[in-house]
Amino acid sequence: MNKFIKTLKNIWSIEELRNKIIFTIILLFIYRLGSFIVLPGIDPNKLENLSQSTNSGMLGLLDAFVGGAFSKASIFALGIMPYISASIFMQLMTILVPQMAKIQKEGESGRKKINQWTRYLTVLVTAFQAAAYIGYLKSPGNAEALIPAYGNFFWVSTVIILTVGTLFVMWLGEKITDKGLGNGTSMIIMIGILARLPQSFMQEWAARTTRGAGGLLIILVEVLFLIGIIMGLIMLVQGVRKVPVNYAKQIVGNRQFGGARNFLPLKVNAAGVMPIIFAQAILFLPTIFTGFTGEGWARYFTDHTNVVYMIVYSICVIAFTFLYTALIFNPKQMADELKRNNGFIPGVKPGQPTADYIGTIMDRITLPGAILLALVGILPGIFELVFNMSQGFSTFFGGTSLLIMVGVILDTLQQIETQLLMRQYDGLMSSGRVQGRQTVASGL
Repeated sequence: MNKFIKTLKNIWSIEELRNKIIFTIILLFIYRLGSFIVLPGIDPNKLENLSQSTNSGMLGLLDAFVGGAFSKASIFALGIMPYISASIFMQLMTILVPQMAKIQKEGESGRKKINQWTRYLTVLVTAFQAAAYIGYLKSPGNAEALIPAYGNFFWVSTVIILTVGTLFVMWLGEKITDKGLGNGTSMIIMIGILARLPQSFMQEWAARTTRGAGGLLIILVEVLFLIGIIMGLIMLVQGVRKVPVNYAKQIVGNRQFGGARNFLPLKVNAAGVMPIIFAQAILFLPTIFTGFTGEGWARYFTDHTNVVYMIVYSICVIAFTFLYTALIFNPKQMADELKRNNGFIPGVKPGQPTADYIGTIMDRITLPGAILLALVGILPGIFELVFNMSQGFSTFFGGTSLLIMVGVILDTLQQIETQLLMRQYDGLMSSGRVQGRQTVASGL
């Protein structure tokens, strides 16, 4: 306990780190405050039906990502998800379109151009999703919340406000990334997810305790399962395969350089949370095309306890894991770097054989990592079926919500630990170091 208090004092004593933390908290507070501002033309006292209709399925997950703003008909109802969707599309275009790939390789200027196009696309995606959201608000059961006197201006004002709201949230994320702590987009999504945890837990507690004997025991079992899943997820996030690397000795004057033995860490889950984000975005499209109602064939993609949803979701996660790993992991470049620094893998020739060897190992460890990631994605539906728990609380037993929280927290702790170590302070742990990882939007 004394070491923990001392670590907190060390963190607060670093002016730069203290300013980053305060700046991040202020911007996150502004985001949460905006999540409670209701759109013009809607009676906030009649939103009960809207809240009930977004308690399950894909709409429940979307509402969890935006911290309940979707069910509150807030000006931030769409959150930062349109920006994520636009970024995913631009990433895929850089793979499929050679001209886009060429622009991306132009360095800083190319990245700025891609980012600018992503912002333009975000406006179009937000306007499209805003129109679908208006159709959802006007659907039977939700239309009672609309104020008739405002009907002539509702469509235009809502599209404009939702678009501006998403752009403002995107700007907040960029400011947190530049001047705050952690990745801004990831922090915004995480704070939205965490905001619903206390309410979801209290609802689960109330539901279990009113069912009579055994309710408290079931809650205890659920909490133990949740702790076990978090520990397993941390192992998946930080798991690496260490490839031994030797460096040739060099004699310069009277001094010897190199000759050290090191390891090349290859992550089991190099793609991080992005495959789940990709799969979630793909399965979310049918819901948009049906006006968020989930009617007809789209019903299979609005219920995460549905077997069809689980199968399609798992296939998408595994496929996107291999795709995104191929995007961010370049064995050829890694082999060239080893050769340039006089490093080599024992028993493997430098150059292309080294690249093939690293690529083969990466493919072998990516497959179990992708399967485990797919399992994590469908765990909320499994727990909801097995334990008959509420949909809101089940989302914290896996899927995007838990993976985002674990990834963002680890990444933020790593940044804090780096600041401490730079100033000759002890790290956050007595043994080992916190390993950050690629969070929600680090690669966007």
